[in-house]
Amino acid sequence: MRSQLRLIAIATVICLLPAAAHAVAPTPDEMLEAQRFVAAKLQNLPDPKQPDVGLTVLANNDPVQLNARNGKHLRIADKLYQRGLFCHAVSKILVQLPKPAKTFSAVVGVDSNNQTAGGRGTVIFSVTVGDKVAFRSPLMREGMPGAEATADLAGAKQFTLEVADGNDGISCDQADWADAEVTLEDGSTLWLADLPILGSQCRTYTTGLPFSFTYADKPGAELLKALPAERKTRDLDTNRTEHTVRWTDPATGLVVTWIAVQYHDFPTVEWTLYFKNSGKNDTPILADLQALDLNVERFPWPSAPWSEFRLHHQTGSPCQANDYEPHLTTLSPGEVKRISAAGGRPTNSDLPYFNIELPTSEGLIAVIGWPGQWTAEFARDGEAGLHVRAGQELTHFKLLPGEEVRTPLVAIQFWKGDRIRSQNIWRRWMLAHNLPRPGGKLPPVEMAACSSHQFGEMIHANTENQELFIRRYLEEKLKLDYWWMDAGWYWNKTGWPNTGTWEVDTDRFPGGLRVICDYAHARGVKTIVWFEPERVTADTWLTNNHPDWIFGGRGGGLLNLGNPDAWNWLTSHVDKLITEQGIDLYRQDFNIDPLSFWRKADAEDRQGITENKYVVGYLAYWDELRRRHPDMLIDSCASGGRRNDLETLRRAVPLLRSDYIIEPVGNQGHTYGIAFWMPYYGTGSGAVDTYMLRSVLCPHFTACFDMRRTDLDFDLVRRVLGQWRQYAGDYFGDYYPLTPYSLDNSAWMAWQFDSPEKGCGVIQAFRRADSIYEQIRPRLAGLDPDAQYELTNLDTGKVTEMTGRQLWDTGVAINIPDQPGSAVVTYKKK
Repeated sequence: MRSQLRLIAIATVICLLPAAAHAVAPTPDEMLEAQRFVAAKLQNLPDPKQPDVGLTVLANNDPVQLNARNGKHLRIADKLYQRGLFCHAVSKILVQLPKPAKTFSAVVGVDSNNQTAGGRGTVIFSVTVGDKVAFRSPLMREGMPGAEATADLAGAKQFTLEVADGNDGISCDQADWADAEVTLEDGSTLWLADLPILGSQCRTYTTGLPFSFTYADKPGAELLKALPAERKTRDLDTNRTEHTVRWTDPATGLVVTWIAVQYHDFPTVEWTLYFKNSGKNDTPILADLQALDLNVERFPWPSAPWSEFRLHHQTGSPCQANDYEPHLTTLSPGEVKRISAAGGRPTNSDLPYFNIELPTSEGLIAVIGWPGQWTAEFARDGEAGLHVRAGQELTHFKLLPGEEVRTPLVAIQFWKGDRIRSQNIWRRWMLAHNLPRPGGKLPPVEMAACSSHQFGEMIHANTENQELFIRRYLEEKLKLDYWWMDAGWYWNKTGWPNTGTWEVDTDRFPGGLRVICDYAHARGVKTIVWFEPERVTADTWLTNNHPDWIFGGRGGGLLNLGNPDAWNWLTSHVDKLITEQGIDLYRQDFNIDPLSFWRKADAEDRQGITENKYVVGYLAYWDELRRRHPDMLIDSCASGGRRNDLETLRRAVPLLRSDYIIEPVGNQGHTYGIAFWMPYYGTGSGAVDTYMLRSVLCPHFTACFDMRRTDLDFDLVRRVLGQWRQYAGDYFGDYYPLTPYSLDNSAWMAWQFDSPEKGCGVIQAFRRADSIYEQIRPRLAGLDPDAQYELTNLDTGKVTEMTGRQLWDTGVAINIPDQPGSAVVTYKKK
């Protein structure tokens, strides 16, 4: 009976998550949406004229949908399609092309779904070029295999697609033009679903501002409307244009500057606002600064399994198994969802990264960059919209003469089609324009190692044992990119938590850290050194010599990075240590919640000002370190992943994504969730176990093996890490979850990283300890349907060949006999 159950389970565990097409690139329609937003909001222009290239819907019973039907892939009989147009008879679409075309091709048929099942729906497809019918299908019913539709376009730049009723009424006449594609005369190809839909855009972009504030208890929009706007535009490079809009209030001296960047290679717009007092007197109260204040319109929906706004958001990194867990909140009329940081660290409780999904197969990504206390609110009105507001949580202050503050950074990205595809567009934007590039290059996949987990508190480290560990790693042929010296290298009396005296402890390190760094460098290994400059304890150099720099004074607390003297000392002192000690990577921890210190320092008419100045100082500090050390990478750490907002991730990478480490199930969930938003992250382990190690392997891995021992199974470690080195480059590719998110110990978890430009990728799968299933068959995403792929199981060595279409239609069988167990399957396009 047991074996029967397992056989049934093996046969039925098939992953059915949505997937994107193999071309993960912004479409013209997405780019047009961003262009219309910029024109209306930043240039104060009405929506730009519709282009003459695209799809014009002349007739259709329901809205034409691109690449999907109500968020699900097109299906004709038992075959799924990732590309195409979904229409409803009676339908007529004029296709206008950018160049003369050679041929049109598609697979046509009635879409098979819960409404059409049982043979409902009868339609006839036709393609007309000029006044000639170039293709006509036979009568098609639901359940019939798709028919190949081809038409000779003979150099035409436009043609018409029609779906006629089969003379029994249009009920259930839901028609698919699947894989609809045009081959142009120059040999290039064009997916029809990549063309914008012309003349039918329901969303209207007004010239109203996408931010808000109050000034002297009046709406800021009223003030700015009455003032002349000075507009400037300049190209930052070939892919970015900066727009600056400035208003000056002659009565109070308030200058409002809105600086936005429009991207030309992504459908992305970002902005920050600056408020400055240019007068001689204090300003009136400036309050409720919302860097983002935008209404997202709800279109008339077609019937759908869900018909409301859906907010995709995620847990932050509070050191739990469910760090980075994805969440879905449906926003019905009257509902309000408020999400915020906790304690002043931006990813302490929730991530400030949001994806708003509409049932018309489109949406808006909205992200807040603020390494402080942010809040976001999503309020569904009773009519047709969603009101989105976000900013620094508390702002209620006057500005002193000459004083300036800023808002959080806002980044928005428009998308159409599949939500997972939109996350990959975001990942590609992060890689192209945000991830730090020390020395002008993206940080590569790297392995660090440390001895923290062997010596307990790092205070026991010394020159001798640090050199011993480096030597032992290299003797065991475990390639090190970095040696990491953790907390406690500095002089203190009672242990590593007592930070505030940033001088090397010469009792344990007689020659300083330089001796260890030189030892590592001579062997091709760079060094990471741990700092935590913001948390200052009592009876340390800073509290004893400069209590005026500390929120908390001599009793210890928080170093005030908004204080110019403290900022200058810290910058110079850390710069000197990095240079003199030969440190290659600066790691900044932050094991304190700053919010209470900020709030306590504010007067009634200056609420939020301390936080604002602190954040500006923190970002300027990292900018200056990077200017002085352009080849140096920075690790954001902060109690393991608690300060990973967008502004921070433009300057640093999270080499320890969470302090919840080593345990495998939680760490599988961490990778599953963090990969949606952050393409570079790290964690570590000292487990000599394949399942445990694979559960934590990611773009940056920190090894914590006890190298004093010679009885460990280093062959296993070399094998697992050697395999990781082979496929880890694909972590920079597109990310596709292949199973649902779960921390259940009876579940499987699997994902795919795909590098379409290189024609390769990797699947990582985990069978947990209580799972009765020995096999899953996930359907892969992002592949070229017509290409042949060679798949290799790195454990068994088994090689399989399948087409991209087979890998999507039927999936690939992955067997894991062990409980728990793991598998890694790589693939390469032939």
